[in-house]
Amino acid sequence: MAEIINLRAARKAKDQAKARAQADANSVKYGRRKTDKALDAARLEKEKRDLDGHQRDDAP
Repeated sequence: MAEIINLRAARKAKDQAKARAQADANSVKYGRRKTDKALDAARLEKEKRDLDGHQRDDAP
């Protein structure tokens, strides 16, 4: 005979697992330390400066 389950509890458990998986994905995607963000910003700024330094000034 099949096991009797509470459908409401099963639905809640499924929703919680889905939310937990989404939270884990977001923490990997967006959860970075302040120092890492600052380092990336500094690298981006340096790349921009280097690229602007190669721009020619003899435009008509």
